[in-house]
Amino acid sequence: MVLDTVSFCTYLYFFLGLRRMSTPTVAESANKGAPAPVVPGTAKRDAILLILAFAAVYVIWGSTYLAIAVGIESFPTLLLPATRHLIAGLILYPILRWKTGIRPTAGQWRTAIITGLLLLLVGNGGVCLAERTVSSGVAALLVALVSFWMVLFDWLRPGGLYPAPRVVASLILGFGGLVLLVGPAHLGGSERVNPTGAGILVMGSFAWAWGSIYSKHHDLPKSPLLGVAMQSLAGGSALWMVGLLSGEGRQLHLAAISARSWIALVYLIVFGSGIGFTAYVYLLKKSSAARVGTYAFVNPVVALFLGWLGAGETITLRTALAAVVILTAVLLVISAPHKNPIEAAEILPNPGEA
Repeated sequence: MVLDTVSFCTYLYFFLGLRRMSTPTVAESANKGAPAPVVPGTAKRDAILLILAFAAVYVIWGSTYLAIAVGIESFPTLLLPATRHLIAGLILYPILRWKTGIRPTAGQWRTAIITGLLLLLVGNGGVCLAERTVSSGVAALLVALVSFWMVLFDWLRPGGLYPAPRVVASLILGFGGLVLLVGPAHLGGSERVNPTGAGILVMGSFAWAWGSIYSKHHDLPKSPLLGVAMQSLAGGSALWMVGLLSGEGRQLHLAAISARSWIALVYLIVFGSGIGFTAYVYLLKKSSAARVGTYAFVNPVVALFLGWLGAGETITLRTALAAVVILTAVLLVISAPHKNPIEAAEILPNPGEA
């Protein structure tokens, strides 16, 4: 969980690459419509970047659940994500304003505030609260339900898309996996997941899906990273206010925060909010929505493995069975055929550990 030179250079490479893609040069604008010249080594470089981006989204976002568990060992629960997102927003927003030259409108700020509250305050804050009683691997598994909520929201909204029979079947299967996790006690000789923690995670994934659908149909800056920075400022500020109002300010003692928790916070800021988001935006530009959506399937697997390896979390028979059921359902949703790229993109939740 330590930022090394290679990772930092990778982040800068992605960031500068996105900048070049989002801002065409004068020559590019003048020759718009003409065949792009083949630059030696470009295809190889793009292939390497694509592999690195997928690896970043798969592994980094899968590992943030364990980082949260480590962070809340000595950080107040809500002040951990509050600090993470506010710092990320304060760093990224001025840089992206300068690089893109975009001045967000009042309407765009309104969208960013609403989505920031849904995604970060309720969604990410809920994950942190739930991990007090639920293991990081199981938390990731339950957050994967966000794909199902998105299908339902997109169906119910005015002019929404009716889900195909295969998707409907996957929804039923996915919720069956949820019932398996929190259902009858002592199933397979293992205890059920804490119902309160599971309920918070379901509400958090519900809010994340709602915020994702809302952001796709309301105005945000053309630069996706600038929109993320605005959401981070709004959500981080809200988390700080709620955390202080709930009395977490009295629990914050900097001297009592362990080195492990500080490292986890730095990891969440640099890797989760920096490299992870940048890689995700890069993938959306360079790959199909169906392929990018596979992160929703891979992240829980990575989280379960890292929780077992790094935190000694037990993978019970109940958890294993529920994982197979839920992840099969997620795979059915994200691999379902779509009539057009826009429809395929509708099932993608906003980036992050949700």
